[in-house]
This record gives sequence, structure tokens and C-alpha cells, in this order.
Amino acid sequence: MGLERKVTYPAHTTPRWDAIQTKLSHVGISFSLRMIDGLPAFPDELPGESWSELRLATCEGMMTIRRDTGQLTCVIWGNAGPDLEADWHKLIWACSAAGNGQIETSEGLVSSEQYSRSMGLSLEQSD
Repeated sequence: MGLERKVTYPAHTTPRWDAIQTKLSHVGISFSLRMIDGLPAFPDELPGESWSELRLATCEGMMTIRRDTGQLTCVIWGNAGPDLEADWHKLIWACSAAGNGQIETSEGLVSSEQYSRSMGLSLEQSD
């Protein structure tokens, strides 16, 4: 069983992968793309425009991004440690910030700015 958080987008389109990567660099996540749509990825491989699932490896563990019409879902295993959970929150923020998305939380929908404040995320640089 995993932990998941959805990010929804106003125009029912999701941000491009390169925009998400840029935002991930702003929160200092170092990762490698391990799988694209269930298939192993080469170290320098990038997903095509129609990807539906990405698996990212960090020093702390694995995270998944699932894409559907107008939403991204960020997933980690339920037994993830605190460091992987912290990376997961950064991934959620990056997915939201890359496309002006709203993050579904137990308190309702929040913006990437509200989420970063509530999670205590520190950005290395700003846009």
C-alpha cells in the first residue's frame, strides 16, 4: 500500500516533464529516471510527450508519477522513511509549481506556494 497525493490542473493539461525537472532542481532533489511506462529507462533517456507513468530513484528510495487527463498522482510506498517522504513532498510541490496545479490535501485544494509553506520546503532558487 502506498501514499499518494494528486495534483490537478485548471486546463486539464499536465506540465511537460522538462518543466517538472526544472522545479525539482529548485528543491535540490537529485534523482535518476528508472522506468518510463513500465519499461526500464536508459540513464539519459527522456520520456516522450505521451508518457503515463514515471519511476524516479533518489538516494532515499523510489517515487512514482502517474499521469491522467488533467492530473498527476505522486506515489511512494507506505513504509517510506522520513527522508523519502520529504523528497515526496518536494516532488508534489514540483509537479504543482510546474503547471499551476492545485494539490489535493485533507484540508482541500492548495496551491504550490501554500503547500511549500505548510511543508516547510525551502527553495534553492526562485522563478
